[in-house]
Amino acid sequence: MDSNQDRAKQLQEQNLRIEESLKRIKYRIVVFSGKGGVGKTTVAVNLAYALIQKKQKVGLLDADITGPNVPKMAGLQGMPRVDAEDHSILPMEKDGLQIISMAPMMPEDQPVVWRGPLRSGAITQFLSDVVWGDLDFLLADLPPGTGDEVLTAAQRMLPQMAIVVTTPQEVSLMDCRRAVNMAKKLNISTVGVVENMSGLICPHCKKEIDLFGKGGGERMAKELDVHFLGSIPMEVEMRVGGDSGKPAVLDRKNSHTATSFHGIADNIVRILG
Repeated sequence: MDSNQDRAKQLQEQNLRIEESLKRIKYRIVVFSGKGGVGKTTVAVNLAYALIQKKQKVGLLDADITGPNVPKMAGLQGMPRVDAEDHSILPMEKDGLQIISMAPMMPEDQPVVWRGPLRSGAITQFLSDVVWGDLDFLLADLPPGTGDEVLTAAQRMLPQMAIVVTTPQEVSLMDCRRAVNMAKKLNISTVGVVENMSGLICPHCKKEIDLFGKGGGERMAKELDVHFLGSIPMEVEMRVGGDSGKPAVLDRKNSHTATSFHGIADNIVRILG
C-alpha cells in the first residue's frame, strides 16, 4: 500500500472515530467572536459550569490552539492521560467539567508557531482521539476571528448552535456582525449573541455604570434575526476569579455575573430543547 493509500485509510478511520464520538454528544456548541478581548473564554468557562449546575454532563474543548486559556480560568492543573493501547486521550476534569486543551502539552510562556493546517489538525485530533463519552453538551472555545479553526470546528463538530460574544462597543459589534453572518454561511442552525461587559457594577456603591455602552448586542441580534441570549455585567471579582482559576458561577454564586450566566444557560437549554 503506497503512502497516499495509507493516508486515505488514516483519514477514513479518523472520520469514523469522530462520527462515533459525536453520536454520544447530544448538543454541540461553538463559542467564538469577531475580535479578541471580548471575554469569549470567560463566557465559555462560566457557561459550561452553569450548565453543569443544571445537572447536565458537559465537556469543554479549548480550540484556541495558539492562545489556550481555559485551564487557567478553570483552575486546572496536570496533564491529560493517554491510553497505552489505542492512544486515545482522556480529558482532564475539574469540578465535574471535562476539559481538553493544548495548554498543559506545551512549555509555559512558549508560543505555538503553527500555520492554519496544523492548528486545524489539532482540533480534528481532539475530536477524534479524545474519549468524551456520553455528554449533554460539548462547548468549543474557538479563537477570535473567522479563520481556519472556526471552519474546521463547524465542519467537524456539526454544531447545533453558535454563540457569538461581543461587547456593546460599536467596533466590537461590527466584527460580531461578520461572525454572525459567517455562522449563517456555515449552516449552523441556531445562532445566539451574548453581550459581555454590559455595564460596570461599582464595587463601592453597587450602581451600574455604562462604561462601554449597553444594549448594542441585543439590537444587533434583532437586526440580524438571531437569538439574543443575554448580557453579562462587569464586576471586579469576575476578573479576579478568572485570573485565579475561580469562575464566578462556582465562586460567587449570588453575584450579578453568576445570575446572568444562569439566565443565558436557561435560554440555551430552552432554545435547543
